[in-house]
Amino acid sequence: MTFWGYARVSTPTQKIDRQIDNIKRQYPEAVIISEAFTGTTTDRPAWAGLEKKLKPGDTVIFDEVSRMSRNAAEGMALYEKLFNAGINLVFLKEPHINSAVYREALEQQQARHNETGRPAADKLIDTIMEALRVYTIDLAREQIEIAFRMAQKEVDLLHQRTSEGMKKAQTAGKQIGRREGSTLETKKGRKAKEIIQRHSKDYGGSLTDAECWTLAGVSRNSFYKYKRELREDLSGGEAGSR
Repeated sequence: MTFWGYARVSTPTQKIDRQIDNIKRQYPEAVIISEAFTGTTTDRPAWAGLEKKLKPGDTVIFDEVSRMSRNAAEGMALYEKLFNAGINLVFLKEPHINSAVYREALEQQQARHNETGRPAADKLIDTIMEALRVYTIDLAREQIEIAFRMAQKEVDLLHQRTSEGMKKAQTAGKQIGRREGSTLETKKGRKAKEIIQRHSKDYGGSLTDAECWTLAGVSRNSFYKYKRELREDLSGGEAGSR
């Protein structure tokens, strides 16, 4: 029996650490499988690989139900498939839909089923037990669909608020995103520029270019890029390129 933790983000730039930390906090022995996956594609190679490894009795842990699939219909189909294959499913933020909840309910129903020795009575009991089994599965489906809908609603609300915030900022005349032609400055780049401005001979320092890029810990090409950006920054963006 193996514990697997599955973490997913929607884009490669999103942070996945929080999901992994949450899983490891409760299941330190879990083997983590992670990937970036967008709603515009159905390709999930990491998940496909995990599915092939799963065996009856294994447990898959998700930080939340929205990490399992893109929507309720797809998620419910996957839930039933894994449930019927004997795979345990755990959702840290929605424990009420953990597969153990429904599996335990089914086992309790089966445990109460005793043969009476009377065909008519046993047939009636079998009918009742089957109805209870179907009811339990339907209840699971309903609860899972609700969980998915709530998760999707939160995502839609976040997108709506972000859009409204951007429109409000634009109306107020604020710049949204980078200006055309501007560069995204990294922490490493900012530090390199500080070293160049402080130590380069071009700025009153004592170091040559080679000595400067060695001190900054950057490549020759990156050094001249940072040097050009620094010159443009100090001249208000009017300086030419090196």
